[in-house]
Amino acid sequence: MTKTVRVPGPDHPITIRLAGRRVVVRAGDVVLADTKAALELKEAQYPAVFYIPRADAKMDQLVRTTHETYCPYKGDCNYFSISALGTRGENAVWTYENPHDAVKEIDGHLAFYPDRVSITAE
Repeated sequence: MTKTVRVPGPDHPITIRLAGRRVVVRAGDVVLADTKAALELKEAQYPAVFYIPRADAKMDQLVRTTHETYCPYKGDCNYFSISALGTRGENAVWTYENPHDAVKEIDGHLAFYPDRVSITAE
């Protein structure tokens, strides 16, 4: 199967910038990530998403899964589950390990579904 690659543009803009504030991700009382180096990705009409450097995440709290998806703008997407959340934490974290060139900045970063964790930006 051939995967379509699309480049962000006026019809589907993607911007990535340094968030410029401290971002903390929690699952209940468990801190999963704490960083001042988060990226904020804004894609088309979707809400902005924080991408957290893996170095600032507690990877021992995450379990890699076999779930995969594909985004024509960003590339192949892999997932992690959050052990502390049980079934609610399944595939609650995503990452692009070889993102397309247009979004290379998110390589080495994780994003968390905000309906499964608490994300604060201060």
